[in-house]
Amino acid sequence: MIFAPEALSDDAFLGGRLRLLQPRAGFRAAMDSVLLAAACAALPGQAVLELGCGAGVASLCLGARVPGLQLTGLELQPAYADLARRNAARSGIAMQVLAGDLAALPAALRAQSFDHVLANPPFFAHPGAAAADPGRETAQREATPIAQWIDAGLRRLRPGGHLTLIFRADRLPEALAALPPRAGSIALRPIAPRAGAAAGRLLLRARKGGRGGLRLLAPFVMHAAPQHLRDGEDLTPLARAILRDGAALDWPG
Repeated sequence: MIFAPEALSDDAFLGGRLRLLQPRAGFRAAMDSVLLAAACAALPGQAVLELGCGAGVASLCLGARVPGLQLTGLELQPAYADLARRNAARSGIAMQVLAGDLAALPAALRAQSFDHVLANPPFFAHPGAAAADPGRETAQREATPIAQWIDAGLRRLRPGGHLTLIFRADRLPEALAALPPRAGSIALRPIAPRAGAAAGRLLLRARKGGRGGLRLLAPFVMHAAPQHLRDGEDLTPLARAILRDGAALDWPG
């Protein structure tokens, strides 16, 4: 199965630097995928794997910022994997996309190792009202525990490589419990909608074989105004640089 042309939208990312196809009614990547790409400290020539790559948004945003990466994506849903390949081709960014389950990695992927692994695991861990679109439901409702996402990522990382995740703040205990003893030097960056507001999302970066302690970094704040007063964009300068210009999100230390 592939998406019919009329079922797709052509969406701008990074201020129009990328034009990517996404399903109108299915799972649609947005801010979280761009932030995940910005948080990855990949260097030209390094190998990067994205688990659950969907239509390829995070990997391609990273590839647009860092030239010469060896990008690989794994996607459970074949239609989305096909879409990621199409998006990579139309963006002129080399990316290998494999259709498969991270709980039983394809042999071609088990033979590879990577400098960085990225993932945006499904947000919802508990049963709830199902999404109307099956593809969206699969992408957002957890079937594989977050610990298994972390295990798959660490297995594919080279020693000293980095695992970078974005997830809901309430999933933090599960994520932290899954990292030791294979990964350490953990850094957490809360993502807050506005200054003083609770963080609903977290970015996590851990190093395979790292021995450093956990660091809780200053929040990344999305919007400049203390509250939403009117329609229109009010991004902070850093949020604008990342979402519109494709800037990196630095990790101190």
